[in-house]
Amino acid sequence: MTKIAFIFPGQGSQSVGMGAELFNSGGNFLERADEVLQFELSKLITEGPQEELTLTYNAQPALLTVGAMIASKLVEEGITPDYTAGHSLGEYTALVASGVLSFEDGVSVVHQRGLFMNDAVPAGEGAMAAILGLDSEKLQEVTDAITAEGDSVQPANLNCPGQIVISGTKAGVEKACVALKEAGAKRAIPLDVSGPFHSSLMKPAAERLKKALDEVEMKDASIPVVANVNAETVSDREEIKQLLVEQLYSPVRWEDSVRELINLGVTHFIECGPGKVLSGLVKKIDRSVTVLPVYDEETLQAVIDASKGWE
Repeated sequence: MTKIAFIFPGQGSQSVGMGAELFNSGGNFLERADEVLQFELSKLITEGPQEELTLTYNAQPALLTVGAMIASKLVEEGITPDYTAGHSLGEYTALVASGVLSFEDGVSVVHQRGLFMNDAVPAGEGAMAAILGLDSEKLQEVTDAITAEGDSVQPANLNCPGQIVISGTKAGVEKACVALKEAGAKRAIPLDVSGPFHSSLMKPAAERLKKALDEVEMKDASIPVVANVNAETVSDREEIKQLLVEQLYSPVRWEDSVRELINLGVTHFIECGPGKVLSGLVKKIDRSVTVLPVYDEETLQAVIDASKGWE
């Protein structure tokens, strides 16, 4: 029996022109986003420049807009998820797809979230890096030791076997990259990001986010969402709100989230958004499941055609 999860990418997947064909084929998501934000997010998405689109407070509403639009098109074609999940920012798109947040409130909240994250740590003071080929226990041991010495650094994204992103102060991440390679990591790759996301340095942003979430209407999920913080299904709106606050300074447990979805019987993962990052991670976690990225007319049609054979 086919069970479907819609999954939504986070920051880093954005690109100028993303979703262009799909926006052109109907729907008013761009106009609705512009109206909420009171600036032309639509122009940034369709025309760029990439540097401005990549700014966290622009990238977040832009990715949510594209992901929500794609999910809406799938549902229109009769393809509905049994579960949703999203990577970091993508969790908000999942909540829109699951009926917890309206599209308009989702766009507004993630724009504010981006501003709060941008304000929490001045540019250049924080950093992130991808660590390849080291187990999580050893990585935790090394980052804990560096943090204890006064330079904060911690696991931020537990993405798939052999790929963990660390986050913290610039000095903490630099020291950790050296120490983790000495401990056996194959590579330590600095990431081009604007802040130390999913680290304790984001706690000031989390306090402001809680107030912003208190001001929007949240409903219980009509479709269960697997949360980043605990990799468990959640439907209660108050629990979801608390987990979103914690998510800002807690690791994204993506590998555990995917394994939980598979344990729940999910056979088909549909990535709704630009690129194929999550599709690649899911395949590294379990090659037996079907993974289908949707980011343009061709990939959308491929999923529609494939779904006719699902039981």
